[in-house]
Amino acid sequence: MSTILITGGAGSIGRELARVLTADGHLVRALDLPSCDFAPLEALPNVEPMRADILDRDALIAAADGVDAALHLAALLPPQSERDGAFTWRVNVEGTQRLIEALEANGRRPHLILSSSVCVYGDTWAKDPSPAKEPITVDHPCAPFDRYGESKVAAESVTRGGVTRESALPYTILRISGVSVPAFLAPPEVWPFRAEQRIEFVARDDVVTALVACVGNERAIGRTLHVAGGPTWRMAGAEYAARFNEVLGLDADDAAYCPGPCTFDTYDTVECQAILGYQRTSFAAFLEQLQAAVDEALA
Repeated sequence: MSTILITGGAGSIGRELARVLTADGHLVRALDLPSCDFAPLEALPNVEPMRADILDRDALIAAADGVDAALHLAALLPPQSERDGAFTWRVNVEGTQRLIEALEANGRRPHLILSSSVCVYGDTWAKDPSPAKEPITVDHPCAPFDRYGESKVAAESVTRGGVTRESALPYTILRISGVSVPAFLAPPEVWPFRAEQRIEFVARDDVVTALVACVGNERAIGRTLHVAGGPTWRMAGAEYAARFNEVLGLDADDAAYCPGPCTFDTYDTVECQAILGYQRTSFAAFLEQLQAAVDEALA
């Protein structure tokens, strides 16, 4: 049994992580803002809710005390991240630094697992829109075009270095693609990709599986890995939107697309899949989950 800290623990992925980890026998500390809904977490056994800001040093030191691993999800995401660049930097970069300091404060070396993003690459499709282009690899140059992507590049750098290079924690960085959630939700007013753009999203459950599989996994330490859905999720943006809208009973022509610049492409996940074995939900299976969620909501 391990004690695992989840920052951003009250979010959609954080709640699922807590459910899976406690079912596996782990103790979970779930840290998130006091304004968040902790009720789903409080209903789980072996979860200690911690209501605090990621910038609160004292709260972080208490949350990190004695943990074996930390799953760092807390971050400001677009569009909120683009409204106040300085605050985004504080939360996403300084927050990561303060978490590392807290994890190191007790003389332990817990495994830090950073939830990063494919946004670090910027608009790769615009630079090469060829349909035959090979998937992006983790050594592809980072060229973010927004404050969120810039903050994730910096958070990755902080994670690799720790407080000092000599004291760096064991870490894993997961660059996660767009996450598809099987819930009866209205589609975005504007999809975050172009109609003709290559994309490869990933099911939320597979993201959770990847994060859980990192815990205690020596093969994952020191790695930067892609988390994306795999070959069945690789398609043009318009196909994804049309098939998503079809389940919701909406017309494909109703979809509006990002005029650019846009993130998202296809990604080389061979190494990550070999280490974590997380790709368990095909795109067709995800659509079935989405249909089930719609049917349940309408019932």
